[in-house]
Amino acid sequence: MLSQQLWLSPSVHPVYARLICAELRRQGFTAQEIIADTRLNWDLLHHNNRFLSFDQMHRLALHALELSQCPWLGIEVGQHTDVSAHGTAGYASIAAPTVGMAIATLQRYSGLRQNIAVFNIDATGTRAALVLDEKLILPALREYLLGHFTTAMLRLLETATGLPLRDQITLHWPMPEAPWSDNYKQIAGTVIFNSRTLRIELPSDYLNTPCLAADPEAERLALRDCENQLQRLLRGGTLSERIKQRLLACQEGYPTLEQMAREEHMAPRTLIRHLNDEGVRYQTLLDDVRCDLACWLLTQTDLSIEAVAERLGYLDPTNFSRTFRRWLGVTPRSFRQNARARAGGFDVAPSRPL
Repeated sequence: MLSQQLWLSPSVHPVYARLICAELRRQGFTAQEIIADTRLNWDLLHHNNRFLSFDQMHRLALHALELSQCPWLGIEVGQHTDVSAHGTAGYASIAAPTVGMAIATLQRYSGLRQNIAVFNIDATGTRAALVLDEKLILPALREYLLGHFTTAMLRLLETATGLPLRDQITLHWPMPEAPWSDNYKQIAGTVIFNSRTLRIELPSDYLNTPCLAADPEAERLALRDCENQLQRLLRGGTLSERIKQRLLACQEGYPTLEQMAREEHMAPRTLIRHLNDEGVRYQTLLDDVRCDLACWLLTQTDLSIEAVAERLGYLDPTNFSRTFRRWLGVTPRSFRQNARARAGGFDVAPSRPL
């Protein structure tokens, strides 16, 4: 089981959730249908760049798979993932001199957009290959995520070179052949199922292929921006991300705004102003953490409702139940019963040991 800190921490740029929403809209679903039972707000999702947690992405993607009845949904979403979805790292990659350098750029800066997986170059064989390092891919979402990573990478490479790849690659797919496997055969000339890892074998000398948009100055500026973002990420991310991490780590009570300001070495008014610049309030962050943690404890532990309330700082369980109903429209007890009836609790075991 993943730790609550890892499961609830900001980890994924919302653009990847928006891509899921866009694909479902293309399939004819309404915004209300897409976010139903996901605890996400459509407007905030599409107009705020605060990173989502694994929990939020997990809920949205599972709901999307159920709604679409399309096990290969990841392929469809990946095929509509433009370079812009990868942010500055995407622009830096297509401005690189060669494909090999473009992939190296994406590998170094993947954490600026997500911490789920990254493609590494394997040049030990007769043909170079891209091998997916599954940092945190959950069993229930593995097919979706592998499909998205595969087709998004192929789309980026074809954008960088202007050359089609399908008939020149071999896709080693680490899952059994399924009734819908023809969808995978459409993205690669050769597909080998039940492979040990996701591996894309590339044409000979493909890594030395020039990028169409190669531009040393544009690459330099984009890489400088990537480095600045990376250093900020290493310092804990944006202010709202740092505060959420601090709140998730709290064991006994939560700090007031004034106490949090002191921890951030700034005046309360300064903290409020910086959070306003990010489009969020301290109380909103605190409510979000409490709600997410309450849902985690209700689905992943056998703690009583009273113990969950106490863990979240509510001395009166009645107040907790009233607040929880305001958050989600149901009581904590009903939420727990409904979650276990649907799936026996969230499946949050990683696909392999971390």
